[in-house]
Amino acid sequence: MTPPEAPLISITADRGTPSAGPVRLETLKKRADFLRAARAQRVAMPGFILQIRSRENDGLIRVGYTCSKKVGNAVARNRAKRRLREIARLVLTEYGKPGTDYVLIGRARETARRPFQHLLTDLRTALAKAP
Repeated sequence: MTPPEAPLISITADRGTPSAGPVRLETLKKRADFLRAARAQRVAMPGFILQIRSRENDGLIRVGYTCSKKVGNAVARNRAKRRLREIARLVLTEYGKPGTDYVLIGRARETARRPFQHLLTDLRTALAKAP
């Protein structure tokens, strides 16, 4: 027995406007992309460093995350990267510019310990500072 099919009509379709859907963040994976972002503009915040590079070739928002061994052992680095991924998901989907690469670099003893709301505010402030 197969489950019933979901209706294809969205809630906003009744009003005549198509649903926009969520903005998807693509993850940077190649070293060359990280190196290009390192040569671009950067904004230092208490919880992390944000590097911003405009690509102008497509409409995707791409994000990379990195933490050096100065952040701590593998557990601390992974925790810091999880927090960076979450603030990027919450903030960049709303305030990020399409066709831009963002790299978030974790800071030693700050990224993992800073209150989460402060990290969100830091990212919004960093995006506002960037031209």
